[in-house]
Amino acid sequence: MLFSLRGVTASRGGRPVLRDLDLDIEEGATAIVGPSGAGKSTLLRLLNRLADPDEGTIDYRGTPLRDRDVLALRREVALVPQLPALHEGSVADNVAFGPRLASREADVDQALTLAGLDDGFAERDAAGLSVGEQQRVMLARSLALEPSVLLLDEPTSALDEAARDAIEATLAHLRERLDVSIVVVTHDPGQARRLAERVVKVG
Repeated sequence: MLFSLRGVTASRGGRPVLRDLDLDIEEGATAIVGPSGAGKSTLLRLLNRLADPDEGTIDYRGTPLRDRDVLALRREVALVPQLPALHEGSVADNVAFGPRLASREADVDQALTLAGLDDGFAERDAAGLSVGEQQRVMLARSLALEPSVLLLDEPTSALDEAARDAIEATLAHLRERLDVSIVVVTHDPGQARRLAERVVKVG
């Protein structure tokens, strides 16, 4: 089992959003769906300890999440947030950011290729990219960590239909090429079916 949650209660901004949640997430591709405010994004934050539950326990591959070193966990379980948040500088600087914190060299070109960008993007100014390109750089930045799990929070919510389809194709390609599990939050049931082997409803 990838993640196992038992009796998990969590708040955001002082408001409870998850209450006494029992949930198992298997290896592979899982989509989390539910109405706005149901706690989907909070759930992703719990899975790589950007937040901890108020009550309950979470296990990751059979061991308590709280026992894992936080920084090591976040390299293994990488979160791609809903809204791109790139640093000033080049695309290469952004992709190399996480590995540099871990004192590792990043294979920037490979990460960009996996995220569907050619290596010509490496020296581009991150501030000049379109939203779709920024989202791909965020994905490349996570892939540069060589994670075992990708957590994707509404990865196409800010994109038009063509960019959405391109990102979905990239994610499907990643699943074929890499031994990586994906947990994707989406408000779109159709996208959930396209991207995931299992769909879990919350809220």
